[in-house]
Amino acid sequence: MAPTAQTQDAPPQPTTTTTQLPTESSPAAAAPQGGASEKEAKEQKAFERWTKTLSLITGIGLSKEEFQAEIDKIDRKQCELRKEQLIKTSPGVRFMMNNLVKSGCPLTKNMLECGPCDNTKSGGFSKDHGILLCQNGFFSKKHQEHTMIHEMIHMYDHCVFNLNWDNLRHHACSEVRAAALSGDCNWSREVRRGHYTFTKQHQECVKRRAAISVAGNPKCPSMDAAEKAVNAVFESCYNDTRPFDEFY
Repeated sequence: MAPTAQTQDAPPQPTTTTTQLPTESSPAAAAPQGGASEKEAKEQKAFERWTKTLSLITGIGLSKEEFQAEIDKIDRKQCELRKEQLIKTSPGVRFMMNNLVKSGCPLTKNMLECGPCDNTKSGGFSKDHGILLCQNGFFSKKHQEHTMIHEMIHMYDHCVFNLNWDNLRHHACSEVRAAALSGDCNWSREVRRGHYTFTKQHQECVKRRAAISVAGNPKCPSMDAAEKAVNAVFESCYNDTRPFDEFY
């Protein structure tokens, strides 16, 4: 608005004090509107979280790719959170990390990576890249703990014994040790898999799990070859509990 012109010689006019009612542009009027807008924004965010959760549960409103991307985010976040917790609190994980340091092959957090895998795996070790934790392969925190220890045993064997992973007997020995020492073949895990044998259950589990892993070696021609490699090294490798004093 342009300023109002005043005549200098005009006599002064009496002034009257009035109370100005708040207008739409005044702060007093804006406050209720601001509060309402803030409330509406919170309600909108809550609604968006609700619809997103509903979409994840039902799949409605998301493409197949978007749905999988959201699931991957959730799996990765849980895997990373459990990894951090286990590094701090798990006796078995901490024991293996300390022994990897002593063996000259320290394991850093960057060498423990969470990522998606096919449904047949829970983890893997690569001499070039470290340990992969299959973020979509764990049914519990304890399962992830056993997997981390299992793969750390492979890393330990590679460092201490200088394994040739193309040699099926070398691979079989490390798989026997990892299955036996990691907790992978404890009673509760076997019950979950549907195995209830009481006699030599642990040994049978170790043989079975080791053979399955060796059969996945590109150099292994068949399951029969994998089983023969496991049987050939089983006694000596099963009884070698290094760096543990006994089965974990």
